[in-house]
Amino acid sequence: MSEELDDVLGIFAQQIEARFQMPLRQLRDAVTAAPEANPDATTVARWYGHLEEAQGALSRAEDELVLALDRAPVGELEDPVMALADRVNTLVAVRDGRAMVVRHLLDDNAPGKRAPGAWRGASHTEPAIPTRPVARPAAVPAVPVRGGMR
Repeated sequence: MSEELDDVLGIFAQQIEARFQMPLRQLRDAVTAAPEANPDATTVARWYGHLEEAQGALSRAEDELVLALDRAPVGELEDPVMALADRVNTLVAVRDGRAMVVRHLLDDNAPGKRAPGAWRGASHTEPAIPTRPVARPAAVPAVPVRGGMR
């Protein structure tokens, strides 16, 4: 299972390298040296690092769980083993969340990441289609209200 996930990390690394046109190690060095130079690269490199950390923690927890399951007597699992299983589930959620962030950062068409265009009001404030003001009804004379408060 961890080989599949290493492949996923590798795919993300390839996408990052293709996007920024440099090897991941070199990108990380550049981001460390000048984090303000390219905020997108800095953010992607930081979140990819978070993803790697989460994957490492998950792999270690899975290994611990496998050992605990091998040692556990047949039948009902004890609380420490169940706690390890819960920890693995939590780490899977953390890893998956970080993977979603990296995927979002690499997707130029993700919601909220599209470059503003004229139709989004960036350089032009007229309506996208011609409009006319709404006709207002003629003023109605005031009518006294009975039983109203003074």
